Amino acid sequence: MLSGANPSDRHPMKGFPQICFIKNTVSNPNIIIGDYTYYDDPEDSENFERNVLYHFPFIGDKLIIGKFCALAKGIKFIMNGANHKMSGFSTYPFSIFGNGWEKVTPQPDELPFKGDTVVGNDVWIGYEATIMPGIQIGDGAIIAACTVVVSDVPPYAIVGGNPAKLIRKRFADDVINTLLEIAWWNWDIEKISRNLVYIVAADINALKNCE
Repeated sequence: MLSGANPSDRHPMKGFPQICFIKNTVSNPNIIIGDYTYYDDPEDSENFERNVLYHFPFIGDKLIIGKFCALAKGIKFIMNGANHKMSGFSTYPFSIFGNGWEKVTPQPDELPFKGDTVVGNDVWIGYEATIMPGIQIGDGAIIAACTVVVSDVPPYAIVGGNPAKLIRKRFADDVINTLLEIAWWNWDIEKISRNLVYIVAADINALKNCE
């Protein structure tokens, strides 16, 4: 039976612990990771959660990352807890220090809230990229190293820079639409394993006809 790596292994490459299937190590219920998504870091690859910043449980936002994603060392997800009230003259968070300053504690609806951060399937995020709160990254996208992502990234787009700008689409629009319909990442693993040669190639008709 063709099955490839075991998605339940923390370190699927024997003798190479810097690669970690992080679904098996993340404990925060508001961080949801798909099968086969890995984090590559020679400095404690199991501790991916240290890269998810300002993720306070009382805010309730989620980080959702799909299947078969490749996440490089040093990437950062900035969550909604980093936001300060911006409607007044000062953005300084006086209230968190108490001692009388709590009288200006902002109401929840006064704080910017961008929603959940969602990364699609088969996404590659490069070294030390930063993803801002509430960003949606489409399936098959590529985020270049050191990029700062401040707006949504379409499926199968390559973006880079600070702020991130579209470099190019990976494929023509009709091919992208077909890839999203096929959604090979949702096939059972035996079908994926049988058809790897087509998944890593660029023949859309062959991929459509996989059995």
